[in-house]
Amino acid sequence: MPADPKSTLKSYIDARREALISKVEDLPEREARLPRTPTGTNLLGIIKHVTGVEAVYLGTTFGRPFPHLEELISDEVFEADPQADWYATEDETIEGIIDLYRRVIAHGDETIDALPLDAIGRVPHWGDEEVTLHQMLVHLFADLAGHGGQADILREAADGAVGWRKPGDNIPSEYDWPAYVSKLTDIANKF
Repeated sequence: MPADPKSTLKSYIDARREALISKVEDLPEREARLPRTPTGTNLLGIIKHVTGVEAVYLGTTFGRPFPHLEELISDEVFEADPQADWYATEDETIEGIIDLYRRVIAHGDETIDALPLDAIGRVPHWGDEEVTLHQMLVHLFADLAGHGGQADILREAADGAVGWRKPGDNIPSEYDWPAYVSKLTDIANKF
């Protein structure tokens, strides 16, 4: 018997949420915050960003704003710094951002549970474009998958931990990675 579409979408979203959280929850604060790309992308910033995104997509969009959302993603905050949702301030911690994200997740899950997939909402930062809950769940999954990929790479750069949900859970534990990288480098150098 096939699972219902909403439950299927939710299970995939939940897996991506937990995978993303797992990339930061056991890191020291410095490592989670350290910019790892030329544009400053960092692990904790990714979590903070998706927190705001989910609060809007599964809250405000469907007339259920997350309490205190304006503190996270207010117009004033973005006017002062358009990248404000991509990094943790000195007053924020890994634990605090993960806690906030889990509260946003719970709030979003209430929206998912309460509404049918064809429920209509409006995304404020998309010009109040009309969307369905189904569209937002698919969009959210795609967002989480993309940011999860970023986090995978950043975490590997931070301390070598690799894996899909938790570091090392889908990667061979006994593998000669230097030889593998050398093999791929040799192939690339032939071009």
